[in-house]
Amino acid sequence: MGDSNATWFKRGLKAGLPIGLGYFAVAFALGIKARNAGFTAPQAALTSFLINASAGEAVAFDMIAAGAGYLEVAIMELVANARYLLMSFSLSQKLWPETGMLHRLVIGWYVTDEVFGVSISAPGYLNPWYTYGAIALACPGWACGTFLGVLMGNELPVSIVSALSVGLYGMFMATFVPPAKESRIVLGLVLISMAASFAFARLALFAGISSGIKTIILTVAISAAAAVLFPRREEVKEDA
Repeated sequence: MGDSNATWFKRGLKAGLPIGLGYFAVAFALGIKARNAGFTAPQAALTSFLINASAGEAVAFDMIAAGAGYLEVAIMELVANARYLLMSFSLSQKLWPETGMLHRLVIGWYVTDEVFGVSISAPGYLNPWYTYGAIALACPGWACGTFLGVLMGNELPVSIVSALSVGLYGMFMATFVPPAKESRIVLGLVLISMAASFAFARLALFAGISSGIKTIILTVAISAAAAVLFPRREEVKEDA
């Protein structure tokens, strides 16, 4: 696959550094929710390490605080995190064809919006060690932020906690702004996606649909339309 695994891992570390810092900041808010739900700091950190999803964790902590049962929480987690199935399918096509099942399972377990963004943007076929490098900084950032959020999050002003969460959105935008600047088609699809997401969030017709299902519907519909309208010829990918 060209460069060594160590080289790919170092590239992943570089891409994962801002993700880890962003996760650390955002996880403070989750730590506050976890504390209100009765979690200790180690329990909350372990939850973040295993779930790796802000929306999923927020839903879980809120439901646990409300006294929901195991089955209710499990079903809501499935719905809230369903979009990661699509991301895993997409990354499975990006990986080198000879990538083993164990690598695919590990990457599928830790697919998040931002890790997916940097991984899918890597040139050529994806070496799993690139994603491992991103995970190596993103995962501890998420877990440590939740841990400290339980311990001291309630001591921070609400305005600061809210401001920290905004940074992650800005970081995620960095994954699609460069290709949108290079391609009018990508730019158009981004704008259409934003408009459709806004419509789904505001129109009463879609009020009963969960955010996870909305994401799946929009992703499948827009990506399928783009594949039909703007097909790309199959090309042999060069090693980076």
